[in-house]
Amino acid sequence: MVKKFIVFFVVMFCFALPAYAQIAAYNQAKYIITLKVVTDHKMKDVDLVPDVDALRGNKKFNQDLVSMLKKLDNSRPNSAKNQKIMRILERAGKEVYNELK
Repeated sequence: MVKKFIVFFVVMFCFALPAYAQIAAYNQAKYIITLKVVTDHKMKDVDLVPDVDALRGNKKFNQDLVSMLKKLDNSRPNSAKNQKIMRILERAGKEVYNELK
């Protein structure tokens, strides 16, 4: 009888871990998407449009952005820098999501 309960809990635990990982990945994607959509929307803000347009035309700024993005590698998501950036983005997205919900 005790063996059955142990086996049952071990099996349930094995199924629970992948489900938890899926929920965590889903939430991470939800927060990142929220951050992107809100950012895209706010870039059209009347007060920001002139500055956004000026930065888009600024070659030095664009070169800096390209060099910064080269430091991030989506093919190696487990690198320390990628993980740190994802945590920052996820936190910001979660705050925005919760504020607007």
